[in-house]
Amino acid sequence: MTVTVTENGISLIQDNVTVGGANGTGGFDVPAGTTAERPGSPTTGVIRYNTDLSTYETYDGTKWIQILTTSYTYSVDFLVIAGGGGASSAFGGGAGAGGYRNSYNSESSGGGGSAESSLTFVGGTVYTVTVGAGGTGIAGPGNASAGVDSSLSGADITTVTSVGGAYGVGGASNGSSGGSGSGAGAVGGSGHTGGSGTANQGYAGGNSTGSANYGTGGGGGAGAVGQNGTTTVVGSGGNGVASTITGSSVTRGGGGGGAGGYVFITTPGSGGTGGGGAGGSSGTSWIGVAGTVNTGGGGGAGGYNNSNVWQSGGNGGSGVVILRMPTLKYSGITTGSPTVTTDGSDTILTFTSSGSYTG
Repeated sequence: MTVTVTENGISLIQDNVTVGGANGTGGFDVPAGTTAERPGSPTTGVIRYNTDLSTYETYDGTKWIQILTTSYTYSVDFLVIAGGGGASSAFGGGAGAGGYRNSYNSESSGGGGSAESSLTFVGGTVYTVTVGAGGTGIAGPGNASAGVDSSLSGADITTVTSVGGAYGVGGASNGSSGGSGSGAGAVGGSGHTGGSGTANQGYAGGNSTGSANYGTGGGGGAGAVGQNGTTTVVGSGGNGVASTITGSSVTRGGGGGGAGGYVFITTPGSGGTGGGGAGGSSGTSWIGVAGTVNTGGGGGAGGYNNSNVWQSGGNGGSGVVILRMPTLKYSGITTGSPTVTTDGSDTILTFTSSGSYTG
């Protein structure tokens, strides 16, 4: 036996087997050979690699048995929020918030849904994160664009997809459907209906009044239905949902507010808590307010200014994907530059753009 003392500890060399020192960072060679080359009189607990069987094996005192080598698994919680919808104008309603799915701490998902089950990640597996963009707002009378889906996928999990927020509509229309629905427009002799949300992701948009050109509906939020418009009130966006997955409570997924109009109802609807954009008002030249980035907030509708010009609705806020896992299991292998924080014994990855995590 050769004994070598280094700054990293003590190395022992015997029978061509090198065992690193106590503070070493390397590994050691396990004896390898065929079945026929097994030791004739092995001691209990000896370990070797069997090249015939392509497996590690150990002697249990009476026989050789296989050492199973399987990838480790661990539990991961998630919050997946899609991009919010963009809003229109021309007496259109507020846009819907992006779909909201959560597994952490028994907190709600969107649309009144319960928390989902956490995921099981496998060491070495790549999990792909897609963060949806917010929809683009337009100046009416057409329809804006919906928010883009966000998702979390991997070879060994069922993909978690949150649906993009509903686009804001022009005046003479029912709201559109999405993660959360958009508010109804208010042009024409009869009222219109807010668009529906996706089950367990978001709520519906608000309805509009039966009188022409008055109150439009607010966009649906992850936590509440958009407010209905009336002959005197423009609907506000539905509120979002609070989550503590990052260690502090943050509300996301608010719906966009409907807009006022110069010659009709001048007070716009407010954006829902959690990033929803307010409808356009005289203080903003009647331009709808954008949903807040990385909240999935819906855009606020654009108004009708004192020059009789339709103003642009707000863009939807982009989505976000957040993962929470035990720090002892965190691999540290990511793409897309997520923000990495800790809370207690857990590590949290906040993806504000698409990327990946390797378990």
